[in-house]
Amino acid sequence: MQAAYTKDDPPPNRVKPVPVMVVRRILAIAQPTNCPFTKALADMIGLAFFFLLRPGEYTDSKSDTSPFQLQDVQLFIGQRRLNLVTATDAQLLTATFSTLTFRDQKNGVRGEVIGLSHSGDQQLSPTRILARRVIHLRNHQAPFDTPLARVYRSNGHTKSVKPADVTAALKAAVTFLGPQLGFLASDVTARSLRAAGANALLCADVDPDIIQLMGRWTSDQMLRYLTLQAAPIMKDYSRRMLAGGTFTLIPNQWVPSF
Repeated sequence: MQAAYTKDDPPPNRVKPVPVMVVRRILAIAQPTNCPFTKALADMIGLAFFFLLRPGEYTDSKSDTSPFQLQDVQLFIGQRRLNLVTATDAQLLTATFSTLTFRDQKNGVRGEVIGLSHSGDQQLSPTRILARRVIHLRNHQAPFDTPLARVYRSNGHTKSVKPADVTAALKAAVTFLGPQLGFLASDVTARSLRAAGANALLCADVDPDIIQLMGRWTSDQMLRYLTLQAAPIMKDYSRRMLAGGTFTLIPNQWVPSF
C-alpha cells in the first residue's frame, strides 16, 4: 500500500507549471542546431506539454510507466490516415491531426487514443513534433517498438532523452527568462510539463473534467490547485455542449481505413 501511495500523482506544490514561453525558448535554441539530440529533447518537451505526459511516458528511462513508441503514433491529413512507412516527409510534416495510442501507460485505457490537431505554429505543434520524431526514427530504420525519445547519432550509436535532460533544459530556460515568470529554476523539474499543459488548458477555459480525462488523473488535487491559481469558473456549458456534441471516435491502428 505504501509503495502504491508513492506512485500517485505528486502534490501540486512540488513543482511549478511552466508557461509556454519556456517551451518556446527551448525550441528556439534547438531549431538552428544540427544536433539531433538537442532537437529531440526540445520535441519531447513540446510533446509532454501538449499531451500532459508523465516523465516516464515521454522519456526513454526506467519507470513504472512505459514510454510512447513509434508504433503508438498516428498522423492524418484531414480524414486520411497516413502510412508512416510510405508517406513522404512533406506529407508527414503537413499532417493536420495526430494521435498517441495508450498500450500500457500508467492510468491509461489500453487501446484508447488521445488526439490533437495542428496548433498553427510550424514548430510548436503536436503534429509537427510527432512528424519530426517519425522522420528521424524511420530514417534510421528504427523498429516500431522504438521509444520516441530515442535518438540516433551520426556515429551509429543511440542516446535517449532522460528526465534529467529535460529538467536541465527547463531550469536553463527559466533562468534565462528570469523572475518575470514568478518562480525560480529550482521550482521546475521534468514533471512541470504535465502541470504546464493542464494550466494552459485551464487558462484557455477548457472544462477541468476534460483536462482530468486527458491527463488521466485519478484525483483532482492538481486540478483544484491550478483552477484556484490560473482560471475562471467555466461558463456557457449548454452552448458548448451543442457545438461539441456531434463527434466521431478517433480510430486506433486496428480499425481498417475507409
